[in-house]
Amino acid sequence: MNAMNKTSAPVKTLDDLARLADYSLLDTLTPDPEAKANGVDHSARQVFSGHYVSVNPTPIKEPHYIAHSKNFFNELGFDEGLATRDDFMRMFSGDISNVPQPLRTVGWATGYALSINGSEYYQQCPFQTGNGYGDGRAVSILEANINGKRWEMQLKGGGRTPYCRGADGRAVLRSSIREFLAQEHMHALGIPTSRSLTLYTSKSETVKRPWFNQGSYSRDPEVMIEEDVAITTRVASSFLRVGQIELFGRRARKNEHPKAMEELEKIVLHLIDREYSEVIDQKLPLEEKALLLASEFRSRLTSLVANWIRVGYCQGNFNSDNTAVGGFTLDYGPFGFIDMFDPKYQPWTGGGVHFSFLNQPQAAERNFHMFYSALKPLIESNTDILSRLDEIEHGFAQVMQEKMETMLATKLGLCTFDAALFQELFILMIQTHVDYTIFFRELSHIPQNMDPLKKSFYQESMLDENIQTRWSQWLAKWKSLIDAATPESREKLSKKMKRVNPKYTLREWFLVPAYQQATTGDYTLIRELQEVMTHPYDEQSNEIEEKYYRLKPSEFFEIAGISHVSCSS
Repeated sequence: MNAMNKTSAPVKTLDDLARLADYSLLDTLTPDPEAKANGVDHSARQVFSGHYVSVNPTPIKEPHYIAHSKNFFNELGFDEGLATRDDFMRMFSGDISNVPQPLRTVGWATGYALSINGSEYYQQCPFQTGNGYGDGRAVSILEANINGKRWEMQLKGGGRTPYCRGADGRAVLRSSIREFLAQEHMHALGIPTSRSLTLYTSKSETVKRPWFNQGSYSRDPEVMIEEDVAITTRVASSFLRVGQIELFGRRARKNEHPKAMEELEKIVLHLIDREYSEVIDQKLPLEEKALLLASEFRSRLTSLVANWIRVGYCQGNFNSDNTAVGGFTLDYGPFGFIDMFDPKYQPWTGGGVHFSFLNQPQAAERNFHMFYSALKPLIESNTDILSRLDEIEHGFAQVMQEKMETMLATKLGLCTFDAALFQELFILMIQTHVDYTIFFRELSHIPQNMDPLKKSFYQESMLDENIQTRWSQWLAKWKSLIDAATPESREKLSKKMKRVNPKYTLREWFLVPAYQQATTGDYTLIRELQEVMTHPYDEQSNEIEEKYYRLKPSEFFEIAGISHVSCSS
C-alpha cells in the first residue's frame, strides 16, 4: 500500500482530488471472478467468491445540491465551492463515467454475512445461501490519502448492485437527511463514526416507499408514498464490517471453495492494514496479528457502545453487518436518540428488545462473538493462540461492564462508580419519566435543590411527597460524593460534566419538520440543524435553546414516523 501523504494541497478541483486517489482495496484484494470489468452488474445474483464486485453507480437524475459538511470539508482541505461544481456534483451523485485520471470509472460493492443477536441467518439472502447479501444500494467510488489519513467514499443510494435483492438501490430524501445530519452530529459528540460529505437530491426522480398515515399510531406501514431520491456520500477509513469478515470466516469454515481460507486471510490482513496498522506490527505472524486484532477491536467496540449510551443513542438495528470492524458507528438506518428514559427504548419497530437502548452492550457482545468465530479458522492449528483468543472473547462482558461503569461515573461527575447511587437514580428516572438528555445536562449545573431538575420531568404530577423526598435524598447523597465544596470546585466540576453530557441531541421530532420542508425545496431547517447539532455541548442562543432544549411534546408520543420507524428506506 502506498505511504500516506503527510499533508495535501488544498482541493479546489476534481483534478486536485484525483491526485490523492489510492485504491488499496481494489489493488490488494480479489475481485469476484464473475464480475464485469465495465461495472454493468445491476441485477441480483449470487457472488460465490472474491472480496468485491466491480459495479457502476447509477446516477440520480438532475442532481440538486442540498448541503455539504462544512466542518468535514475544512478538515479535508476541500474548497467550499467544490460541493456545487458541476463535475464534483456529477461524481458524488453517481456519474463517474468521465472523472479525471487516475480516478476510476467503476465503483465497487461488497458482500457480507448476516447475524442477528448472535445467530447466523441466510433467509435474507434471496438464494437462501448467504451469497447474495451485501451492499445492495451502497457503492464505493473512491479511496484517497488526504492529509495523512486514508478515506473511502461511498454513495448511499447509488443504485442497484448484485446484492440489491431485487430492490431499486435508491435512498429517499427523508432517510438521506437523517444520515447526513446524524453522522456529523455524532462526530461532534466525540463518538467515532463515519462522516458526511455531501447531500444531493434529484429534481425529477422519485420512488415509492411504504410509510405511515399522518398522526397514525401504527407499528406497520399503511400506505405507499412517492418520495424524492437522494444520495448522501458517507466517508470512513473503511467500510469493513463484522458481517464482511464473518462471510469469509463462514466460507473458510465450510470450505466452500478452494481459495476460501486464502480469502479470509487476505481480508483480515487488509482490515489490519486499514484500521489497526498503528497498533499491530506488520512483522508479526498471522496468528499473533489476529489475536491483537481481537483485543483491539474489543476495546474499541466496548468504548463505542458505552459512548452511545452516554449520549442517549440507540442503533436500532445492531446486526453484525451494521458493526464496523474499525470500531466506529456505521449505518444510520433506524437509529434514535432517547427522549424519556426507558431502558427498553427501541426506535425501530422490527428491532426487538434485544437491540433496545440498555441491551446494546449485550448485542455488542454477540456481534463480537461472531467476529471471534470468523477469526478462528485462521488459528485453529495453534492451540496456545486459540486459548488466548478464547480468553479475549470470554472477557468481553467484563470489559464492557468496566467501560459502562467508568462512563456512568463520568456522567455523574464521580471519580469512581457507585452502584447503589446509580441504581437508585435509575429507578427514580423511570418512575418520574425523566428526559435523559435534559436531566444530565441540568445535573451538570450542580443544582442546590431539585427545582432545576424538574425541567426534565415529563409528568411532574407524579411527584408526590414520597417521590420528592426520595429525589431530595438522592441529590443529597450525590452531592456528598462530588467535589463541589467551594464555588471554584463546583464550577470546575460543572464544566467537566458538561463536556460529557450534551445539551442538544438529534431527536426524531426535530428531523421530521426538516425533511418535510425539504420536499418543497426548503432546506432552511436542515442547515439550522446542521449548525446546532455540530455544537451539541455548547450554550447557544436563547432562540435555539427554546426550540431544541425542551421536552418532547406529548402529542408526538407513540406517533408513527416520529416515535418509531419501520425501516430506513
